[in-house]
Amino acid sequence: MNLLETIFIADISARSRLRSILPRVGRFCAVGASGVAVQTLTLAVLLKVGGIHYIPATALAVEASVLNNFLWHRRWTWADRPKACVGWALLRFNATNGLVSLIGNLVIMIALVSWLNLSPMVANLLTIAVCSVANFALADRVVFT
Repeated sequence: MNLLETIFIADISARSRLRSILPRVGRFCAVGASGVAVQTLTLAVLLKVGGIHYIPATALAVEASVLNNFLWHRRWTWADRPKACVGWALLRFNATNGLVSLIGNLVIMIALVSWLNLSPMVANLLTIAVCSVANFALADRVVFT
């Protein structure tokens, strides 16, 4: 096989993988959007109604979103994958996606709110976007295998 044939075959393989993953990425984004709503609403309630400082409020809002996302990802995004015990799957999800989301959100929130004086609500949306790529890879390769 010559170099051009190898490149052509690799290109076809890459396109095939991309086509097979795009629907899952779409479902991941849809679930993520519901998680954004859960996290943002929870954060707003904790800040405005609960009067909680933005750091613990962020941690609680992230966990609410993580639980929401786990349920929907298990039922829809990765519904075609074998089902592990719910407890173990939730533990893996929290240890990967939850940890990335929690640490990422807290570190980035502190930087954006304390150092750059952004509002916690705007900083919240930016941190979610940053953590999403890592969370997809972890969910696909570690949690829902």
